[in-house]
Amino acid sequence: MDVPITQFRQRLFDFINQALEGKDVWVSHKGRRLRLVPEHGDSKLSRITPMNIVAPGADLEDSSWKAEMMSEWERDWDRQFGMVAKPGGTGPKSARAKVSGRGESPGRARARRIRRKP
Repeated sequence: MDVPITQFRQRLFDFINQALEGKDVWVSHKGRRLRLVPEHGDSKLSRITPMNIVAPGADLEDSSWKAEMMSEWERDWDRQFGMVAKPGGTGPKSARAKVSGRGESPGRARARRIRRKP
């Protein structure tokens, strides 16, 4: 909104409130324009609207889905990182070294130990 200086003087507080609400207020005086803005505007994060990211009716207390999700993650892990060569080895070896008797990769065993810590 572009207003002349005389009108700005007459309705000073109205224009200040409009600027505080986030509207553009421009004042014209002797051929030059000035913009009225608040010193510290709202942060960008304060304007975020919340979203429902959980399906309606989902029971978050039920942990039966966790086992299925973990098995899918482990399958993806095996597919992507399962056959990594051991550093310092003398020949081509599978990364499926015997760690804790499970026949899993060292990275998987470490991830399992980290997951178990409270």
